[in-house]
Amino acid sequence: MAAVLVVDQAVKVGIKLSFALAEKATWIPGVFDIQFIENDGMAFGWALPGATGKYVLTAFRIVAVVFLSIQLARMGRTGSPRGFRRALALILAGAAGNILDSVFYGKLFTRSSFAQPGTWSWQGDWGAYAPWFRGNVVDMLHITVTWPSWWPVESWVGYEVFPPIFNIADVAITCGVAWIILKQKSWLSPAPPPSPRVSG
Repeated sequence: MAAVLVVDQAVKVGIKLSFALAEKATWIPGVFDIQFIENDGMAFGWALPGATGKYVLTAFRIVAVVFLSIQLARMGRTGSPRGFRRALALILAGAAGNILDSVFYGKLFTRSSFAQPGTWSWQGDWGAYAPWFRGNVVDMLHITVTWPSWWPVESWVGYEVFPPIFNIADVAITCGVAWIILKQKSWLSPAPPPSPRVSG
């Protein structure tokens, strides 16, 4: 969890302070870009409308993190499968990473624009861009692979296979959920009863 949080926040702060909105840098042409956007919602840019929606979403995230933390602590005492606990830890770290953006970034940074990056709020002329719990989530990972010309659905050809821009916290959540789905049968099935001992 600590490793995911540190990497997630280090990348987000670096992008926030060095990229203007929508600025991008190509890493693997036709495959992967770094492109800075901000969103006030959930993973992959989804959102609830208005200020109330923002507060509800942040409160939900905090409750989810507290619940998962309690569950992980209990599982550590009951001997749950280590892989299951690690998958939950990935989900917890991802949720916590995006919570940090929502809770603190509005106060820590100035507003980013399409012309220039944000700065620390105490260094900029305009100060903080939002109250506590109203900050935007920083996204930057962009898969640019497009549907090939031979794809049977003609209306998809040339469009991106996965257009949302996301962050490391989103990746951690997705990997944790996928890990649980793939391994749930072996992790959650009751252990078979011990074989009876045959005397003689």
